Amino acid sequence: MAKYDKNDIDRRMQGAIESLKGDLSGLRTGRANTSLLDPVQVEVYGSMMPLNQVATVSAPEPRMLSVQVWDKSNVIAVEKGIAHANLGLNPMIDGQTLRLPMPDLTEERRRELAKLAGQYAEKAKIAIRNVRRDGMEALKEDEKKKEISEDDRKRSEDEVQKLTDKYVAEADAAAEQKEKEILTQ
Repeated sequence: MAKYDKNDIDRRMQGAIESLKGDLSGLRTGRANTSLLDPVQVEVYGSMMPLNQVATVSAPEPRMLSVQVWDKSNVIAVEKGIAHANLGLNPMIDGQTLRLPMPDLTEERRRELAKLAGQYAEKAKIAIRNVRRDGMEALKEDEKKKEISEDDRKRSEDEVQKLTDKYVAEADAAAEQKEKEILTQ
């Protein structure tokens, strides 16, 4: 049976792009974004839990996040979890709600974040190229086993390269857009 599967290669490259978009959404720009708090872990009921399992996060204003804690006894634990996440946010307790004003970014910090966006994109492109390499190796193996002809292998290699080019361009575009967003706010 042939090892090469175009759909699998497409799916894996798409996965690299989705991962990149997730990483980029976690980068803080001047605007409030609820995904900024996704990595926050909170110690409640004797175990570590993601913030979204003990509270509702919303962005009521462009420069403010609001965390509505479901159980009043967990408010202090949520505050500690946000403080330990090193996001540069100072929670203000207001009953069962924590308000998180978004501080202004310095020019130096903006440049660091833009550089980080570029690094995330580079990791995604490396992952995409690794998928391409796997696809090319599978095609050569299939040809060696006489499951496909040399012409089929070359045609399929062109398809793999086109997919690679498409997803690398997508990664570049996502990073470029995020860098612009970071630097112009």
